[in-house]
Amino acid sequence: MTEDVSYGWLGDILMAVMEALGPIGLGIAVFVENVFPPIPSEIFLALAGFTAAEGTFTPAAGILWATIGSVTGALVLYGLGALLGRRRLYKAAYAMPLVDIDDVERTERWFIRYGYWTVFLGRMVPIFRSLISIPAGIERMNLWLFTLFTAVGSLIWNSLFIMGGYLLGSNFHLLSDYADVFSNLVLATVIVVLAIWAVARVIRNRRRARDPNYRPETPEEAAARIEALVSQHPARGTSDA
Repeated sequence: MTEDVSYGWLGDILMAVMEALGPIGLGIAVFVENVFPPIPSEIFLALAGFTAAEGTFTPAAGILWATIGSVTGALVLYGLGALLGRRRLYKAAYAMPLVDIDDVERTERWFIRYGYWTVFLGRMVPIFRSLISIPAGIERMNLWLFTLFTAVGSLIWNSLFIMGGYLLGSNFHLLSDYADVFSNLVLATVIVVLAIWAVARVIRNRRRARDPNYRPETPEEAAARIEALVSQHPARGTSDA
């Protein structure tokens, strides 16, 4: 990394990791991004392409390890969904003060409707690409199909950004003047979105508490309704187990 060029605090951390570990460091960063989806992978992948242009490692190595990180992170969340199961997950959501069972149910309905295509296309949608792995695990989607569609979707996404950074090459330093602004904007956006979401949930919960006719749905009721839906329309690509 050029000494007096900064790529923002997010970018500088990744550059240091890649300088120390090579493309394996990129794989670790992408794995973390998959498990903690608010972290933006786009800047990681573009910087990896720039690093490849400098000769630290090849673009193919960067794409390979980024895809390994994506698939590994997705498998962790798939395993979490399979381990918890629907009823435990719904109970956990019910116990969280600002989380709705409706949120979990909506994601499951989306997966049940579109099956493995959700996994494939979802790999190219920020945040959603991580979350979709959980209902896939709950529904016990065929593990080989899940891994295949996750890998192919991740390969496309990772290739686009890594090759973009690689083709920019030495001109990538032109973006460094804005990297700190971008990094701080990402952090501020995440904080603002979370704050708005939390305030909206608090206001809604207070309104519901004042409504004498409102009765929150129990985890058992929500899980039973989804299980009935699954029995009628199994998610495509799921196992019979």
